[in-house]
Amino acid sequence: MLYLKTDEEVALLRESNMLVSRTLAEIARLIKPGVTTLYLDKVAETFIRDNGGIPAFKGYGGFPNTLCTSVNDEVVHGIPSGYALKEGDIVSVDCGVILNGWYGDSAYTFPVGTIDEITKRLLSFTRESLEAGVLEAVAGKRIGDISWAVQQKAESGGFSVVRELVGHGLGKRLHEPPEVPNYGRRGTGPKMEKGLVICIEPMINMGKKETMQMRDGWTIRTVDGMPSAHFEYAVAIDKGKADVLTTFEFIEEVLNKM
Repeated sequence: MLYLKTDEEVALLRESNMLVSRTLAEIARLIKPGVTTLYLDKVAETFIRDNGGIPAFKGYGGFPNTLCTSVNDEVVHGIPSGYALKEGDIVSVDCGVILNGWYGDSAYTFPVGTIDEITKRLLSFTRESLEAGVLEAVAGKRIGDISWAVQQKAESGGFSVVRELVGHGLGKRLHEPPEVPNYGRRGTGPKMEKGLVICIEPMINMGKKETMQMRDGWTIRTVDGMPSAHFEYAVAIDKGKADVLTTFEFIEEVLNKM
């Protein structure tokens, strides 16, 4: 059962996702060698609460923190810790909020200092695969059209697509139907209609596509220890063109000044 939102509900979801976008921009100011992921987490929680929101991930299924901070070969769901970021690392920061009863959810993978060229390429292709998926997020098309576009773009760069983790619907709950895989065939899956809100979130590996879960019960890593990148938008399906509820502009304004 797909829950289609009214224009008023989409407007509320936009507010939630704008708060996530602004929170990630606050984090962008802080990412540099020597900063711990737990410090990033504390700043994010304070910023969300100061702006009237509730951290959506904290306590969700028992998750202990506000952010998922996944470093290098960690794909997603990394738990913030005393780990100090190092020059050349990459860190995916996934953030969720609840504002006025509606969820926001977005992720961005940041370079820490200067990263090598192949890792830059991984980040670039992952981001581009997200944008390719968004172009397919239009009323009348099917979820498989998004999945196919993401996979084609990622694999055209020689990278691999994680299979075990997928995007999802978003609304009054963090995870609603439908699932939005990052691989698949055109013309398959549920048909999208105006008012459907989904999160498209490519998780793309430099090496093998396979992953494993760590003993903490949350952190997902690549099996070969090679880096993984993750970018995520919340998108409202509309006629003719997707309505992207997330923006990376706040983040990139910060990064361009650094």
